[in-house]
Amino acid sequence: MSSKTAESMRWHHDGRTDDGLLRHPADSLAWKTFDQKFPSFAGDPRNVRLGLASDGFNPFKIMSTSYSTWLVILVPYNLPPWICMKQSSFILSMIIPGEKGLGNDIDIYMQPLIEELKQLWVGVETYDVLKKENFNLRAALLWTINDFPAYANLSGWSTKGRYACPCCAAQTCSKWLYNGKKFSYMGHRRWLDENHRFRYEKNLFDGTEEFRKAPEQTIGSDILSMLKHIKFTYGKMTQPPNPRSKKKTKEVYDRELE
Repeated sequence: MSSKTAESMRWHHDGRTDDGLLRHPADSLAWKTFDQKFPSFAGDPRNVRLGLASDGFNPFKIMSTSYSTWLVILVPYNLPPWICMKQSSFILSMIIPGEKGLGNDIDIYMQPLIEELKQLWVGVETYDVLKKENFNLRAALLWTINDFPAYANLSGWSTKGRYACPCCAAQTCSKWLYNGKKFSYMGHRRWLDENHRFRYEKNLFDGTEEFRKAPEQTIGSDILSMLKHIKFTYGKMTQPPNPRSKKKTKEVYDRELE
């Protein structure tokens, strides 16, 4: 790494104007909350803040072809805004080709990257060309950038069905539409102020008044607590044959007649 790049990696701490305006991810609430939660990480501005972007696309530009290639890209947000969003600053972690979308199998491909991120969270010895010294460089993944279907693949939370909302989780207000054969998601008035007039408007919504508060968002420690007793089995499970769909042979048919 050149001395110019090393200096730019400290811009979010040394060169950023902190006047309350949102110009860079360092001005965001997520960044500041992370600093408060992990002060040892925030104490060294050389530590790297990363974002992960992933999505699939058709490289052949033919809509009739179902071929899908997935990219996994890391973006270092320590850099100034006029540098961090340039293509030359992106880290192409992996390219996953395939004839169809990966779906939930993407976690198998991302295991090496996750192991490296875990190692970088602890830190690796790195040379600082500005201060002419070695230091323990750490990195943290702050967020992911993806559309809603890819969110389900990366997070493991299904974004369809009765509990499709990742924020509400088990408190998702869903109603099955028998004629439309799909779920309708309600309960949005829970996020309004307690005295908002829409809470009392029955005719404009589902015929009920809304007095509930917004559901509390599930935090990471709660999710780990819910998943700690689950045993994972990697690989594809073989489905047992369905006896109803199996064609009867002549011997079986004759035996049933007897």
